[in-house]
Amino acid sequence: MLVFRLVLIIVSLFQISKMKKTIFLVLSLVTLLAAVQAQKSNVPAGLSSIKSIDLKNDLYALADAHFKGRSAGTLDELKASTYIGEVYKKIGLLPLGDDGTYFQFFNLMRNVLDEKSTIQINGKEMKIWKEVSVQQMANYEGSGIILYAGNAVDIDTSKIDVKGKIVAFQANSKGINLDVSLPTWRYSRSIMTKYAMPLIRKGAAAIFIVADEVGEKSLEDANANFQRGTYDIEGGPNEKIQFKVPVIWVHAADKQMIANNASVSMKLNIQHYAYPSVNIIGKIEGTDPTLKNEYVLYSGHQDAHGIRNLQEGDSIYYGADDNASVDVAMFAIARAFKVHPSKRSILFVIHGAEERGLLGSRYYTAHPTVNLDNVVTVLNGDMIGRNHIDSAAILGAQAPHKNSSDLVNIALEANRKGPNFMLDTTYDKVTHVEGWYFRSDHLPYARLGIPALMYTSLLHPDYHTPKDNAQNINYPKLKKMTNWMYLTGWEVANRKERPAKEPNFKLER
Repeated sequence: MLVFRLVLIIVSLFQISKMKKTIFLVLSLVTLLAAVQAQKSNVPAGLSSIKSIDLKNDLYALADAHFKGRSAGTLDELKASTYIGEVYKKIGLLPLGDDGTYFQFFNLMRNVLDEKSTIQINGKEMKIWKEVSVQQMANYEGSGIILYAGNAVDIDTSKIDVKGKIVAFQANSKGINLDVSLPTWRYSRSIMTKYAMPLIRKGAAAIFIVADEVGEKSLEDANANFQRGTYDIEGGPNEKIQFKVPVIWVHAADKQMIANNASVSMKLNIQHYAYPSVNIIGKIEGTDPTLKNEYVLYSGHQDAHGIRNLQEGDSIYYGADDNASVDVAMFAIARAFKVHPSKRSILFVIHGAEERGLLGSRYYTAHPTVNLDNVVTVLNGDMIGRNHIDSAAILGAQAPHKNSSDLVNIALEANRKGPNFMLDTTYDKVTHVEGWYFRSDHLPYARLGIPALMYTSLLHPDYHTPKDNAQNINYPKLKKMTNWMYLTGWEVANRKERPAKEPNFKLER
């Protein structure tokens, strides 16, 4: 092929003027040398179309304040999704959503505490979300005297009768790992799991938790989550809330009142609402007559956390790294495959409502727009634009998370050929405190046995804060991560055989 192109160059030199000969010769030789080099290094031609400036421009647009943090189930998420659809169209992706569009709409089912709900302690009306916070909702109407069980670490559930009673205790951080991401979001959940749930299992009718010092510092962030309630998709376990026991936090200053036979009267009502969300789906058709019926699926999510409590003068949670970084990487990868198509088809699915519990990916795997038996690989990304330029990770590379040794080896080889990251292996371990393998959109696909990986540049202090903005993205790092995801997908999309599945694959939970 290269010899043929060289002959064409020589022949052409005889057909153009002397000045044009020189210019043409230089340009043609440069092109030829680039092609030779590409063939020698086995680099796909589309790789050169992935550019840092495109990633940066796209990310500034998607993580702009105009979209107000793209919170799932809001008009802001839908506006951002429309923008993504327009980008798909400009790139030239074929639509694979509903009714010939890029969009697959679905409903989020939201359960939230009714505004008419009331909590009274010793006859005093307590302002919900200010004086008391409802961590676990339940339809409840009743009154009684609080049984104060003392400090959480001193409770022996085998020696206390809590059946049918309203029970209170003081939170205690002893034995709870606070060295995690978003500790102020997670502390209340840890206290609930460690101390409230054993009492609920013993038959407690309601739980009051008196905040300790850590709890006081955590309540503002926790409240931002409590007020949003719970979310699910139609048919999911939380679609109609199943909790029967309310769990309520009070401030440390109210400990004396709670601990001295306080009387409580509560009327709590849960309301159910449907909100729209959407997956955005596009395709580049493969070139092989047979293999084009199979797909390499690139996965990301467009939603972030919207507008929340003020932090250092800003309340928009822009979600630049989480997860606009992956969305714009998918744009760049789509452009690369458009320039130089592969044998298999490439599917791009940007999921809605990931931050509400992987709802978009759960919905898509239940209502796919292609036959999932023909999806040979899922390459999911979550946060790929921060931290040291030479470090990264893939999740799904270690047992029991590994469901395809073939795919893992392809990804590792793509890393060696391309960005050559030093790979962190700790986050993929069952023992890692974050449990991150279970918190991104590859999971519903992996549960179906589809070979799947998650690419990430790992967590950072700006995670789920207004500082996760476009200015703080490491764009050279983002390009390297994009290259890695592209090179992995290119190899899978052109192999004769699909990546083999791991026998007896079973996740730990």
